[in-house]
Order: sequence, then C-alpha cells, then structure tokens
Amino acid sequence: MKYKLLALVLFISSAGFAQTDAKLTSALQDAIKGFNGQVGIYVQNLKTGKTAAINADTLFPTASMVKVSIQCGLMDKIEKGEIQYNQKIVYRDSLLYKGEDILGSFKDGDTIEVSKVAMLMITMSDNTASLWLQKLVGTDYINNWLATNGFKVYRDNSRATGRDEMHKKYGWGVTTPYEMCRIFTMIENGQAVSPAASERMIRNMGRIFWDNTALSQIPPNIHTISKQGSLDDYRSETVLVNAPHGDYVFCVITNNNKDQRWTQDNEADVFIRKISALLWHYYEPQNTWQPAAGIDKYMKDE
Repeated sequence: MKYKLLALVLFISSAGFAQTDAKLTSALQDAIKGFNGQVGIYVQNLKTGKTAAINADTLFPTASMVKVSIQCGLMDKIEKGEIQYNQKIVYRDSLLYKGEDILGSFKDGDTIEVSKVAMLMITMSDNTASLWLQKLVGTDYINNWLATNGFKVYRDNSRATGRDEMHKKYGWGVTTPYEMCRIFTMIENGQAVSPAASERMIRNMGRIFWDNTALSQIPPNIHTISKQGSLDDYRSETVLVNAPHGDYVFCVITNNNKDQRWTQDNEADVFIRKISALLWHYYEPQNTWQPAAGIDKYMKDE
C-alpha cells in the first residue's frame, strides 16, 4: 500500500502532471481584468496538489525576491562549514547601497554577525546587507546551487559570470512565478540545503517587516513565510501560508506597471492584496476574518 501511495504522491507532484483548479483559475482570470501591467501568478494547494497558473512560466525580474536564493547559498556554505552563522564580519563603506537601509548607517570598520546581516536581508530587505552576503557567498556559487537543485531559470544576474545581457534585461535576478513557489515549498519541506538550514530560513522568512500587501490580507495569527520585491514599475510577492485546512503557496508578479507611485493605493499593491484576500477566502471559506477597521494607519511602513 505504501508504494501505491508513494506513486500517487510522485504522480501528483510530477512536473508533467498538473491538477488544475479550474474554478480558482477562472476567479484569478477575472481578478486580473483591467490591470494596467503584465501579470504572472502561480498558486498551489500543498495538501491537494491542485494548481492555478497565469503566465506562471514567464520570465520576470525578481527585484528583492532574489534574496531568497542568496539566503540559500549562504546556508549551503554554512552547512559545509565554510562560513559560521554567528561569525563577525567587517563592514566597509564600499559595501554601501545608497538608500535608507539600516546597515548603510554603519561606520567603516564596524563589525556585525552574519546572522544579523541575514536577518536584515530577509526581514527588512536591506539592500546593503543583501549585496554584502551575495559578495561573501559568490553569485556563481548561488547560481550553481540553484542549477544543482533543478531551477531552470531562477538566477542571480548581478556579479554573475556570463549574465550581462540578462542583467541588462531583468536587473538583479530573473525567475518565474512557478519557480518562486518551488523554492518556498522546498524550504517549507526541509529540502533546501538541509532540514536544519530550512528551519532557520523559515524562522527568518516568518518575521517580515514589509507586511502591508499580501500579508495584510491573511490573519496575523496564521504563520506565513514570504518575500517581497518592488521597483518603480514592478511589484511582487511570494507567500507560503500555513492555513488551517492545508498549506498553500502563491506568487504574484506584476511588471511594466503603469502606476508607478510609491503609495499604499498603488494599483499593483492593491492588486496583490486583492489576490491574497481571494486566495485566503477561497481556501478558508468558513473563516470570517477581515482586516480590522482603521488598520490602514498602522500599515504605512514608508
């Protein structure tokens, strides 16, 4: 019997077989009508295996979602003993990525533990921290980890051998909605680097500061892991939700957006909230939770 169950699991999860959720797909298609930009969505119910996809294999920029791969490369080096999670590293002014990052306020020669830099990279999406860890690990090393683990297109482009053209076209990184969901599922299942490394990544990714888009439409007592990405004409978010009736993972990427405002009512941010709310209520139809009245004034992170 166990072999039949294993075969069934392999069949459901096989890349050659997709259990399409037609009802959800139709709802998503309705939801994207009228959006002024390019959209890619992938959703999978991890309990049933059913999926919904819109441009799920289309190449998109990653923006800050590339930091999930940097984290995996870092954990791989820690697993191999080449870096220690608590080792102190020395900050240099040459590492500064101009902006409002916390790490950018450090003085040349200051020291900080790798663990805290990793926390800033994921929790705050600190670009200086991210570029520092990318340099420490090595972009080619990160891309080799991705390739070895079966990712066909998800890659870092910055400081990468032979990826100048991809860097010009997609910026820091390139991915698909499907592959973003795949790396999140690997982490959730303890399959990214090792069970211990995956557990550490789950803890990091479960305390995101930027929680005013997709996460704002999920009850705060529900555990999630997530990563967001934003540029003037681009917004994206990948979330894995430990929902009461079964885990689900989704990625929403918007690109070439007409509305390029950095405001709470930016069309793409509103759209991502809409998709997140649609999915929560689709998978948890008996749950009556809604964002609290007046919550908007507590969601102004910038």
